[in-house]
Amino acid sequence: MEMMIEIVKHTIMITSFVFVMMLIIEYINVLTSGSWQESLAQSRWTQYLIAAILGATPGCLGAFIVVTMYSHRIITLGALVTAMIATCGDESFVMLAIIPKDGIIIIGILAFIGILFGIIVDLIYNENRKKDVPGCEGLAQHLPDYCNCYPKGEILNQWKNCTISRGVLCITIFILIFLSISGQMEPHEWNWVKITILFTMCIALFIVATVPDHFLEDHLWDHVAKRHIPRIFLWTLGALIVMHILIDLLNIEGLIRGNEWFTMIIAGLVGLIPESGPHLIFVTMYAKKIIPISILLVSSIVQDGHGMLPLLAHSRLDFIKVKVINLIAGLIVGSILLLLGF
Repeated sequence: MEMMIEIVKHTIMITSFVFVMMLIIEYINVLTSGSWQESLAQSRWTQYLIAAILGATPGCLGAFIVVTMYSHRIITLGALVTAMIATCGDESFVMLAIIPKDGIIIIGILAFIGILFGIIVDLIYNENRKKDVPGCEGLAQHLPDYCNCYPKGEILNQWKNCTISRGVLCITIFILIFLSISGQMEPHEWNWVKITILFTMCIALFIVATVPDHFLEDHLWDHVAKRHIPRIFLWTLGALIVMHILIDLLNIEGLIRGNEWFTMIIAGLVGLIPESGPHLIFVTMYAKKIIPISILLVSSIVQDGHGMLPLLAHSRLDFIKVKVINLIAGLIVGSILLLLGF
């Protein structure tokens, strides 16, 4: 029961951050009439660079942002692959704590490998798929004279005639802010992750409290809250429950000790699990010099912490596609390094 409560809390944290990021992206897109989206879509190198930076950021928040952008057709599949190769999820904190020098080097290597394979994926994918990025129907756009995202003289009137959707969204965000501040929602301790989540929630609250009714109904309520969030919550919850059962039943550490090539394959397969915990085994074993850096890199390339969980709700096919690509990339890089004696 205690574990289930923790899983639900973790699910709420992930869903909440994805939710507020989707609100903010919708807001920025309408505010700029989609110009930032178009400029980002036109510059592949900018996409790869931003995806690599967000992915390399310790924790899963950067990866969640990249998944959100991908689900709205803002970035390509290659950029998504870049971020997921670059990210180590929560294990980045552990690496920087117990092997800080090696950890920084590994994060840098992952970002480089991510950009390289992101480019390769887009070259192959665009050739076969004619530059389509599957996903939801994208971000709706308004002409500049049609949507005033901050109608100064109308905000008070909007609250006097508050709609159900505005009230529900504001109350929900208030509750999330309270849960985060009180430590009832992960992360429990005060750190940059908690501050980032609170900051984005406050921005989301401002957006919900000030935008005109038609923006709130069409974009935030119908598109984000009703369409995306329930699926993200349910898929994330289900995935975390399944991963908890699998990890408790499998003696992973006992399976990976021994043959280096066998261990490398196990590291890749374990990396397929959309969960941060299993990767810690390889970080610990590397820190104790039980395994070489090649095996740690395989695990780091394939695994992405919880970063891919929101993609399950968006597209199971894309989730599998990215995981398979990352597994192939990890095994290629690991095999080369292992043959070279690393």
